[in-house]
Amino acid sequence: MARVKTGLTNHKRHKKVFKLAKGYFGGKHCLYRSAHEQVMHSGKYAFNDRRKRKNDFRKLWIQRINAACRLNGLSYSKFMHGLKLANININRKVLSEIAICDPNGFSAICDKAKAQL
Repeated sequence: MARVKTGLTNHKRHKKVFKLAKGYFGGKHCLYRSAHEQVMHSGKYAFNDRRKRKNDFRKLWIQRINAACRLNGLSYSKFMHGLKLANININRKVLSEIAICDPNGFSAICDKAKAQL
């Protein structure tokens, strides 16, 4: 059986890692071992932060809704409880957009929530 040399496959694998490590500081973009290690860490960070982004946006939406509720004389928790009692099923993302773009519409929703409390 003929001997198989791995030069071509190693070169392809290294090129792939260097392409992902483009722009990294120091030897992390030109030394394979350092570049591979950094690419692995970067992948973990990217995966975790894609999950974390969802929490961050939810926090932002809650802050915006709370600020708009306070202008209408309600706390966030009482507002959400009033919405639940009034059977108004609007998610926080849409509520925050309404609070920013249409303050009159949001105050109407607040009035309905107040009426149910």
